[in-house]
Amino acid sequence: MFVNYLTLMLINLVAGLFLAAHYVYWGLDKPDQKPWAPGFAMVGLIALATGLHMIWNWPLPSSYNIAYGELSALFGIIFLGAALALAKGWKLLTVGIYACFAGLAAAIVGLRIIVLGMTQQPLVSGTGMILAGVGGALFPLARHFKANRSVRVIVALILVGAAAIFAVTGYLAYWGHLADFAGWAPGGGS
Repeated sequence: MFVNYLTLMLINLVAGLFLAAHYVYWGLDKPDQKPWAPGFAMVGLIALATGLHMIWNWPLPSSYNIAYGELSALFGIIFLGAALALAKGWKLLTVGIYACFAGLAAAIVGLRIIVLGMTQQPLVSGTGMILAGVGGALFPLARHFKANRSVRVIVALILVGAAAIFAVTGYLAYWGHLADFAGWAPGGGS
């Protein structure tokens, strides 16, 4: 039996997606962007640290480490970059461009999860990845058309949809993992 921290990664993803949706809907046109920086930094730090650990150590079986580890690392660096930019008063253009390419990667991984039948619910997991990816890819559009409330609402709803999928998945995973690993001890003993 292996122990992983995928639950932590999922709930961090949920927090980040909701934070991004909230920012797209309410924060893009605020004159003071600095209040958003700490939330983005918290999400980014956890996502980058767990993502890098996962891709370097492969605690999950097979290509799950690629799907979740690499995308978490990308998600984390985007959020850390956004936190720095917001704190310093810089434009988010380059972070948005990076998010666009990372979002496309997430959409491709989501599609591949569905095609390969990965996870216990591949359609749900894959759809969550695809929505998160589309939301990331559309962030530059929301930023460019920040005066257009309709564009911002669409991007925010896509991000909230992805967050909702991962929230159900993540909280159910916590429920199950606590029971599954109740007797586990390091070194294989119980």
